[in-house]
Amino acid sequence: MTTDTAAPPTEPSVITSTADGVGRIELNKPKLINALGLDMVGAIDDALGSWREDDSIRAVLVTGRGERGLCAGGDIKAVYNDIVAGTNENARFWNREYKMNHTISEYPKPYVVIMNGITMGGGVGISGHGSHRIVTDSTKVGMPETGIGLFPDVGGTYLLANAPGEFGTHLALTGQPVGPGAALALGLADYYVPDTEVAELIAELSAGGDVETVIDRYAEQAPANELAEASAWIDECYRHDSAEDIVAALAAHESPEARAAAELIGTKAPTSVKVTLAAIRKAAGMTLAEVLEQDYRVAVALTLRPDLKEGIRAQVIDKDRNPQWTPATLAEVSDETVQDILTIDREDKVFS
Repeated sequence: MTTDTAAPPTEPSVITSTADGVGRIELNKPKLINALGLDMVGAIDDALGSWREDDSIRAVLVTGRGERGLCAGGDIKAVYNDIVAGTNENARFWNREYKMNHTISEYPKPYVVIMNGITMGGGVGISGHGSHRIVTDSTKVGMPETGIGLFPDVGGTYLLANAPGEFGTHLALTGQPVGPGAALALGLADYYVPDTEVAELIAELSAGGDVETVIDRYAEQAPANELAEASAWIDECYRHDSAEDIVAALAAHESPEARAAAELIGTKAPTSVKVTLAAIRKAAGMTLAEVLEQDYRVAVALTLRPDLKEGIRAQVIDKDRNPQWTPATLAEVSDETVQDILTIDREDKVFS
């Protein structure tokens, strides 16, 4: 007699299905808050491609499994491991991810995404460019990349550059997340549905209900924009085109929140802060495709510098929360360095 000791089959990290005219995409790494890897962005992109010309599919619905959120971003441990190994997996990941982000932005069918819980980094990439973006009570939307030596990629600078006033600059440099009210006010989402109603909303959409009709039935008045009272000091302090001037203005402001923002930016990677500011200023006059192409150049360039490896080490590998940035101050990051990172030429492109 023998005993079968084979491990049970594991579910895929992205589950796709079709029924009643709806293509379902479910992110399925709940223990990692559905952090994206190359296999996941490939599965999403492939599904969208197969449904694009399929007349039996009228809409796409994107959700994340687990209670913690839609998607925490990219799998930064995988990014770290690739930097250590010195392979080209990160470049492959970003190239495919940014193609997917653009596909979402121009998708010809309703693309409905439930942005519950943590929706950050790459999670913004799979939600922020969609046609029907739904936030809930638990939503926390943010682009925290300056804290690990990266920058708001996945077209994040495009979204933040088009936010009203200087709110986008504030979110980009500090990496602070916002709740549903601010997400709606800043143009990062379209509808608010209470968490208690989300299961029924998903059930009706999955059963083939008309997208506009179903969402209108569940959507409620947006919660208050928690950043509304900060608009004066945000617009005043972030209007500068120099990171040093922005931090100085924040530090000198009478508002305690402004001074706290200055201190927070001071903990971020100086190179990332300066690159992010330059990228968001440029993005205001660019198309999403142009921004994503820029994102690819910048993301790959930053993997060749020490801060991304050090930032991930401090946050998720050793967890000492004490990154040693190189250079260590904004003043040490030259304008020439920033421009080199933004404009470095690459033979491989996102859009050939």
